[in-house]
Amino acid sequence: MNGERERNVETVRRYLRTFVTKDLAELAEVVAEDVEIYGSGTAVRGRQFVERAVSSPGLTVLDQEIVELFAAGDRVVVSFAQTYRYDATGATTVQSGCKMYRLAGGRIVQFWGEQDTYGLLRGLGLLPDEPIPF
Repeated sequence: MNGERERNVETVRRYLRTFVTKDLAELAEVVAEDVEIYGSGTAVRGRQFVERAVSSPGLTVLDQEIVELFAAGDRVVVSFAQTYRYDATGATTVQSGCKMYRLAGGRIVQFWGEQDTYGLLRGLGLLPDEPIPF
């Protein structure tokens, strides 16, 4: 792996760890203030959106597994699984996701991705186990 790819991989790993540590100072070191975020049919700009996700009250990330990671040029793609606890009930479940990050100058400047929010809510008992009729 070349130096830039190694730095980009480490930056993304540090970013993902902030969901476990809730370390907003580290988050600021690895995510650009005006980061562009795409997913779930929306596009927003600003690190404050990531800070809110990292600091989600009532949900605690207990564990994180990077299932696969691929780096090329200024991009890093990660599939992961995070174990969450719903603090109100103690219920735990695993949420999977896949994200693609673009980095510049050692910081994340854009990312795209999806995670299984429906599965997360179902696993925490916040949605019924049966399929929702449409």
